[in-house]
Amino acid sequence: MKHRLIITIDGPAGAGKTTMARLLAVKLDYLYLDTGAMYRAITLKAMNMGLDLNDEKALVKLARDTKMRLNFKSKKIRSREVTANVHYLAGILGVREVMWRFQRKIGEKGGIVADGRDMGTVVFPMADIKFYLEAKSTERAKRRQKDFSQLERKVILKDLEKEILARDRKDKGRKIAPLKKAKDSIVIDTTALSIPQVLGAMFRVIASLPAKGEAGEAV
Repeated sequence: MKHRLIITIDGPAGAGKTTMARLLAVKLDYLYLDTGAMYRAITLKAMNMGLDLNDEKALVKLARDTKMRLNFKSKKIRSREVTANVHYLAGILGVREVMWRFQRKIGEKGGIVADGRDMGTVVFPMADIKFYLEAKSTERAKRRQKDFSQLERKVILKDLEKEILARDRKDKGRKIAPLKKAKDSIVIDTTALSIPQVLGAMFRVIASLPAKGEAGEAV
C-alpha cells in the first residue's frame, strides 16, 4: 500500500488501544503516537513541580513551555496517582490545543497509528481509518491489574474497576473533546477477543481499503 495512512484508535481505558496501536504500527512500519502518554507525562511534570492542578493558567503555560519527545519510557506516568490526576490537564482547552498542534504536525504526512480518546473525532477527523475499541469494565480492570502486577504493585480488582468507571464518566462528560465514537468509526469489542484476534480484525479492515486514486477512494 503506497499511500501511508492515518489510522486512529479511540476508546476507554483498558480497552486495548495502546497494545493494538503499538502492534499495528510495527506491522505496518508506521509511527506510533501514544497521545495518552503525552497527557500523562505533562501531568507527572505538573505534579513533580507541585503545581496547583486547578490553576488552568499555570498548567497551560507549562504545556506551552514543555518540549515533547515521543520517548515515554518512564513507568511513573502509568502510576495510579497520575491516572487519577490526568483529567485535570486533559480537560483544559489551552493544554489540549498545544497537544493537538503537536499531534497534527507529527501526523501530517501519514504513516501513523494514533491512539487516544479524541483522535478520530478532533485531532484527525479526516483519518483514513478510525477504530473504536471497547470492553466490559470487569475485563478492563483485570487488564489493568495485570499491568500493575508487572510493576510489582498489588491492587484490588474491585477498586480498579471503580477507578475505571470513574475515569469513563470524566472522559465522556468533559466539555472539551469528550470520549465518543466517531460516526464513521469501526467498533471492536475486545472483551472476549485475544490480541491476535483483534489485530486480525484490524488488518482485514485495512486490507479492504481501496488505494488512493482507485475507484471508490479510501474513506
